[in-house]
Amino acid sequence: MKNDLPAEIANAKEALLTALGKFDDETINTVPFEGSWTGGQVAEHVLKSASGVMAALEGDTKPADRNPEQNVQQLRELFLNFNIKMQSPDFIIPSNDPKDIDFLVKALSRTFDGIEKSAVSDDLSLICTTFEMPVMGYLSRSEFINFTYAHTQRHTHQLNNILAHLKSAHHDNT
Repeated sequence: MKNDLPAEIANAKEALLTALGKFDDETINTVPFEGSWTGGQVAEHVLKSASGVMAALEGDTKPADRNPEQNVQQLRELFLNFNIKMQSPDFIIPSNDPKDIDFLVKALSRTFDGIEKSAVSDDLSLICTTFEMPVMGYLSRSEFINFTYAHTQRHTHQLNNILAHLKSAHHDNT
């Protein structure tokens, strides 16, 4: 198995931080349309998720008793289907507090660097036993990193949509 995960995580991080960098102190906390999160809330959600993945990657593991890639395709297909709306688990729902872009960029960068390092140097076939993914159960390190890749791409897409809405609304008001 060729391990493209380090490059994929690096690319996902870069795309996320590029999208986040298009926001300013005002737009990061602006709701683009009813029922939407702000750009800052999306970034906080990704940070909470990626931080949880990092904790799982660093936590207790056991040898796999199944194919450690078993859920990869399903995770990617699910999270990269931008036509479906998903409900976030409560533990990674962002707060309504105003967000600080600089803090989010630094924290996301640090967290993704850790995940990328794990993708390079850890045994990705091991099953992480400190956290059970809702519906899927315990995931391998490979599955967790693949989840992070797809989840980040999903929310980078969402950030770009939020930005487009904010620019369109701003243009309509000028």
